[in-house]
Amino acid sequence: MRRPLHPEENRLWAQVTATVHPLPGRASQDPVPPPPDLPVPPPTSARTPAPPSRSVAAARPASTSAPKALEPLRRKRISRERDPIGAHIDLHGLTQDAARAALERFVLDCWRDGMRAVLVITGKGLRGDGVLRRLTPEWLAAPHLQPVVAGVSEAHRRHGGEGALYIALKRRPPPAIGSPRL
Repeated sequence: MRRPLHPEENRLWAQVTATVHPLPGRASQDPVPPPPDLPVPPPTSARTPAPPSRSVAAARPASTSAPKALEPLRRKRISRERDPIGAHIDLHGLTQDAARAALERFVLDCWRDGMRAVLVITGKGLRGDGVLRRLTPEWLAAPHLQPVVAGVSEAHRRHGGEGALYIALKRRPPPAIGSPRL
């Protein structure tokens, strides 16, 4: 859903459209007038105001801290492919819930397979404010992934730049003697 234009934006848009001529064979469209500003009615009751409702963001549990930043030397080694990127996942087109589930499964599977670095492609989103780009580091800071994730960093331009993340994985502890390997 689009946000309504501010009066200043409407004025600028009217100036721009006044200089434009329709293509031959097409009728011009009259601009839609902006809705009038409605005054806010004063409170009419003597009741005490209701307590402010909790927003959706406040209803969510406090997010965990961001994951540790990737050490600069490790990031350089990964970006130059001296520490190979073991696998990558592209989260484009997934819903938040599907992306989170896929990311967690991917990270845990890569860690179990002994990989040390992976690439997660989130995309930049429109105007650089992508939801998956913003939420992925929070998801990686979840308590059940802390024993697995060593650090997170924005990828080099050739690996996706702002729309991708390097994830360094911790070493998997050796299996105990006599225990089956997961």
